Amino acid sequence: MPKGLPSTKDDRGAAQRRRRRPAKARNTRLVEPEPDPPATDNTDETVTDRVRYAGFTEGSVAGHLIHLGSFMALGSVSMIGARMAEAAYLGILGTEALAAMGFAFPISMFLFAFASGIGTGASSVIARVYGAGDRAQAARLVTHAQLLVFLVSVAISAFGLVFAQDLLSLLGAVGEVRTMATEYLRIYMLGFPLFMLSMVGSTLLRATGSATSPGLVMAGGSALQIGIAPLLIFGLFGFPDLGVAGAAWAYVASRIFSVALYIVILLRVRMISWSLTDLGKSWVAILHVGGPATVSSLTFPISMLVITRLLAGHGDEVVAGYTVASRVETLVHMVIWSASSSVAPFVGQNWGAANYQRVRVALRQVNFFCLGWGVVTFIVLALVGEAIVRAIDPDPTVVMVAGVFFLIMPLSIGFMGVMHVATYCFNALGQPLPPLVLSMLRSLAFYAPLAILGNYLWGFVGIFLATAFSNVVLGVGGWYWNRMAVRRGIAKRSPAKTKPVAV
Repeated sequence: MPKGLPSTKDDRGAAQRRRRRPAKARNTRLVEPEPDPPATDNTDETVTDRVRYAGFTEGSVAGHLIHLGSFMALGSVSMIGARMAEAAYLGILGTEALAAMGFAFPISMFLFAFASGIGTGASSVIARVYGAGDRAQAARLVTHAQLLVFLVSVAISAFGLVFAQDLLSLLGAVGEVRTMATEYLRIYMLGFPLFMLSMVGSTLLRATGSATSPGLVMAGGSALQIGIAPLLIFGLFGFPDLGVAGAAWAYVASRIFSVALYIVILLRVRMISWSLTDLGKSWVAILHVGGPATVSSLTFPISMLVITRLLAGHGDEVVAGYTVASRVETLVHMVIWSASSSVAPFVGQNWGAANYQRVRVALRQVNFFCLGWGVVTFIVLALVGEAIVRAIDPDPTVVMVAGVFFLIMPLSIGFMGVMHVATYCFNALGQPLPPLVLSMLRSLAFYAPLAILGNYLWGFVGIFLATAFSNVVLGVGGWYWNRMAVRRGIAKRSPAKTKPVAV
């Protein structure tokens, strides 16, 4: 059991019973140092749960990763597709509307960091507990995590509502663009608690072995957003003509839909516990990983604030071109992000179950996929990227900026994916410090300073070059660090034997 995780009343007897079942025996020893909440009493039902729910600890490694990654990609790509549709709708309104969304984007990414960080911490703890067989404790952790998310998101939402215009002014938004961006951002803030609950809810479902439902719910919410956004933006079929604000209200509606479905699913799979026992200990365990993960996630939007401020100096058309190009690139990048994020629940459960060889196989397979997808992305966007942007906004400057972006950025995203794999693996193992260091190095030590230098020397082209260089250097460094950490972790545990792995 991990340090700080009190054992259940008859752990020793339960372990003996499991050893008497060789066909289902499993080493459930956890040695991570983070303070986890106390386990539930080890009743007969809990013992049954320990041997019934295999999750990702059995079966084909590649099969689980494909299943996890494909449904995550379905949800993620559909969400980015909804943002692309939003950009297309606002592009019809004009370049100013598109630039307004561009100024709001880094702030929304800043908010996403909080959902990502807490979700990462909760997923790390829950996946290892679930992999060790304690389903009852996993359900209690899911509930405690959602309560923590709600309280944090409400506080952030209140702050954003008050200071939205000030934040946009700091980014360099002025005049009508700032007015439209402020209106968009304030409505977005109203829906932020729903966004955060839905994002963390999908993470928690994957941590407990559900790969299909999170992707389907995300896709359904995105489809709803794409369908109702034009009604509210342009005032179609009797709906009010809200312009930029209509895009934000469509997003809020999609989050209401997603949260409602997640609650229903969590109740159906019995991953909601109405007990608040040891709530503080649960939060400490979640924030042991989630706190550093949040800080780590915040480094990217902080650097994005710097980048947006630099681009603003080149005019609204350059900001709009970067906004559209980054949305297109993010759409294909979501495939890599989905693949790398599948590492977290898979590694967490198998590390908790002491299936170390499955961990190594999974990391190797996902890293190869990320690099290969980076090459595919470069070829596709170099050929058709400008045509996609021209369909959204035909402004010559916007198209030119996007074309330069597509020749520089896509080839490096495979290395960014490798760094994501390392980050998710470290967090899944309950080691939050390395991801924090990697994020600090990439965003603050490499990306932002090099972007400032590149902007001085070559303008916005230098900014794009700085981004690509940072991705490559930190991708290689993250891969090596994670590889050594996994080797040391396995050697420290010295398993008596490893299980055969189906790949």
